Amino acid sequence: MPKISRALISVSDKTDVVWLAGELSEMGVEIISTGGTYKLLSNEGIKATPVAEVTGFPEMLDGRVKTLHPKVHGGILADRSKPDHLRQLEYQKIPPIDLVIVNLYPFARTISRPNVTRKEAIEQIDIGGPTMVRAAAKNHASVAVVVNPARYREVIEEMKKTGGEIRQATRVALAREAFGHTAEYDAMIHAYLTGEKETGKEGGHPERLALSFRRVSELRYGENPHQSAALYSEEGSSAPSLSRAPQISGTALSFNNILDGEAAWSTVSEFEEPACVIIKHNNPCGVAVAGELSVAYTKAFDCDPVSAFGSVIAFNRKIDAETARAMADNFIEVLLAPGYRADALKVMKKKKDMRIIEIGEVADEPAAEIDFRRIRGGLLVQDYDTGHVDRESMKVVTKASPTDEQWEDLMFAWLVAKHVKSNAIVFAQGKATVGVGAGQMSRVDSVMIASEKAGGKAAGSVMASDAFFPFPDGIEKAAAAGIKAVIQPGGSLRDDEAIAACDKNDIAMVFTGQRHFRH
Repeated sequence: MPKISRALISVSDKTDVVWLAGELSEMGVEIISTGGTYKLLSNEGIKATPVAEVTGFPEMLDGRVKTLHPKVHGGILADRSKPDHLRQLEYQKIPPIDLVIVNLYPFARTISRPNVTRKEAIEQIDIGGPTMVRAAAKNHASVAVVVNPARYREVIEEMKKTGGEIRQATRVALAREAFGHTAEYDAMIHAYLTGEKETGKEGGHPERLALSFRRVSELRYGENPHQSAALYSEEGSSAPSLSRAPQISGTALSFNNILDGEAAWSTVSEFEEPACVIIKHNNPCGVAVAGELSVAYTKAFDCDPVSAFGSVIAFNRKIDAETARAMADNFIEVLLAPGYRADALKVMKKKKDMRIIEIGEVADEPAAEIDFRRIRGGLLVQDYDTGHVDRESMKVVTKASPTDEQWEDLMFAWLVAKHVKSNAIVFAQGKATVGVGAGQMSRVDSVMIASEKAGGKAAGSVMASDAFFPFPDGIEKAAAAGIKAVIQPGGSLRDDEAIAACDKNDIAMVFTGQRHFRH
């Protein structure tokens, strides 16, 4: 590639662009620029030619039309190896453009703002920018394209070493990055338009699914040391996320830390009262709500102190010193909360290995995102499980009815069961778990595990099941443990047998009509 003679600069992100333009100008590169970029460079004393002077047309339609012109795109797309292309440029008086420095309107930042309007989002869909980027990337044999401000110094250093040229290998790498930039941009727009509330559910899920994620970090390894892994953040998402949350203290998060952290935050976000959730291997091993965070923690920890060792813990309130002191004797892998008081941090930072994450406030409404899981050669997509059933719509199906206290525990246990791997069984009392049975192949096995975990604490407690009991044996095992009330979806062919087992043991049972499998 010959020496860079002419550059077009049009950037939304103006990081280091003045420095870049100054370096190019000192090397004798003619600069063409647009709108706000041109004004910035001019104000900084850097000579630039406005694009309207090159095209002979002013910027139009509130800036929607600036660079969409043959005198711009002819200069970018001409193949320098073809004499006929060069003759056409000369005949049309189109100056070749050797370097295109463009990044796009901040669509992701716009749609992540609370209460952004559709009109505001649409105006941040860049047209001219992606067209120039794609044109330059296509013609990378003749033109260099830079979309990332982090590349500016690298490009300038190379030009200084080569007498103003940009090597072929660099142009190929820049073109690859440029196509990734426009692909990501289009994917964000597609996702936004696909997810708009006004589109409704009539058409189901979209025919094509475009996802846009940006790598946040390389992880030490995946679930196991022989697996490589990385963490990506979804572009345009504003929901509290481990992919964006600042880490206050401790070593870097692992793959498994992040999975468990997600499970902890999803669970604790269910509760309006001060709550604590303790997660081990992606399952709650202790959950409680209370008037004080320290009490919630103590009650959650008491559910299964053995499993709580080396766990991930989440709170839905800012952590105070009393709560920090309550956790002092426990080994905690990761701690998540909306915030931390200074006196609490002073206590917790004594544990150098504990990863402390400030994840942000619990969202008022669930994020309007989709849940997807990779399969070989495909993707499973579903809505997040945000299903909620009010107490008024539930049906008491036994002779005995739950007491007011039992109703509170049943509603609490039902929320927890939603976050336990199926087959899920949760024993609870005093709005705290006392035993959890998770991920078993049969529901009765989960009941037996919850009963064993609870021990004597099962007496007088309530039980939640994420799906119906196919046989009455689960109810019978729960009755033997001392369960006094049950909440489950219902819907089994043998519901009458489960009801009869409850009536026999003076157990109240409630049907929700809604299932919460978590595979």
